[in-house]
Amino acid sequence: MAGGGLIEILFDSGHAADLILGVLAIEAVWLRAARRWNARAILGLLGPAALIVLGLRAAMVGADWWWIALPLAASLPLHLMDLRTRLAAPRQP
Repeated sequence: MAGGGLIEILFDSGHAADLILGVLAIEAVWLRAARRWNARAILGLLGPAALIVLGLRAAMVGADWWWIALPLAASLPLHLMDLRTRLAAPRQP
């Protein structure tokens, strides 16, 4: 940490990923409150992103490889669930 600027500190500590997770949480609350989405739809949409960001955070702080691989691998089933739901939904004209 040569310069010690805010961005460098955020990335060195992994808190940049924490900020992204916070934004995803705010988006989830907004989707539930304003758009009346159910938990399954929110989880399908934001779950994979949150898991990928958790893997990113693990990489940023130098965690062991399995802490990086585990959330990345877990994001795939959620993504596939979301795709199945979206592709099965009736198309609107």
